[in-house]
Amino acid sequence: MLNANIKAKRPAAFRSLTNPKYLMVYATVGIFLLTYLVGALLYGEKGFTTLRTFMLMFIDNAYVGISAIGMTMVLITGGIDLSVGAVASLTGMFIAYGNSVLGVHPLLCIAFALVVGVGLGALMGAMIHYLNVPPFITTLAGMFLARGVCSLISRESISINNGMIDALAGWKYNFVHLVDGEWVKIKPVAYINLNVLLFVAMLIIGIIVLQKTRFGRNVYAIGGNEQSAKLMGLPVARTKVLVYGFNGLCSVIAGIAYALYVKSGWNLSLMGAELDVISSAVIGGVLLTGGVGYMIGTLFGVMLKSIIPALITFQGDLNSWWGKIAIGTLLLIFVGLQQIVVTGAARRKKKSE
Repeated sequence: MLNANIKAKRPAAFRSLTNPKYLMVYATVGIFLLTYLVGALLYGEKGFTTLRTFMLMFIDNAYVGISAIGMTMVLITGGIDLSVGAVASLTGMFIAYGNSVLGVHPLLCIAFALVVGVGLGALMGAMIHYLNVPPFITTLAGMFLARGVCSLISRESISINNGMIDALAGWKYNFVHLVDGEWVKIKPVAYINLNVLLFVAMLIIGIIVLQKTRFGRNVYAIGGNEQSAKLMGLPVARTKVLVYGFNGLCSVIAGIAYALYVKSGWNLSLMGAELDVISSAVIGGVLLTGGVGYMIGTLFGVMLKSIIPALITFQGDLNSWWGKIAIGTLLLIFVGLQQIVVTGAARRKKKSE
């Protein structure tokens, strides 16, 4: 009897693992591992495979990853948000101008940025749902609004000179190993900083919310078919507003991470960052049509986008724009794969009917 139950469970587990909605995540992980293997073979002797190089990929792209977590939820609902880069830039301007020019404590500046970012996100979500304004237009207006406020505050770069910001930006945990009974730093020195911890914390929160809560199930249901979700009595309006509000929260935290990274605020910072954020989520397997996407896929999407510039750096004589070309090519490939997956799923559904 026990053997029969085990045999019955195996096909179900196999079908779950081979579900087409996981195909994009598998493709992202596979391409990342293949790219890393190529880098290891070509530049392993130059230090490509060191822990330091691997951790720098996270450190340099933590703010993109944080914003991509919120964008993942938005895309799963079938929406999009073009304001994320501008809101992150506005956060940096609030901190820099508020502290360096007005003398306000950075924590108050951050609190104000959180209210503005989450409020703007929730407002855009409400407009999208209640006024039926397309997400593209609504968030484009939000982008112009946030970027315009940045320019009104200052058109010059403002450095942040504050003891607390210096301490937060300079904090790091160095990896160590045991040598002759004594703990010493790994050579070359590898570490994580506060931005990496913020990224990991937001990633864990995103995974739990999407996979373990009723709210997460509602997000997937709305992205799969909003009309069906309404007929099922799901709180579509509240869920949409909260999703865009959460995305605004992620944008502000990404802005804080970027401000700690550069220790300054500038009205033109993070121009085009929204495209990096969206492409990270899409390369990570989030369907642009909504209903499918996973935070783990987004994580590997961010890692894949970060490993390409690293390869170019180790190569040494390639123009940095080759990285943009490679990422654009990857994005086209993944959008094509998405269309194949969606078309195949529709055909299977039609045959089953």
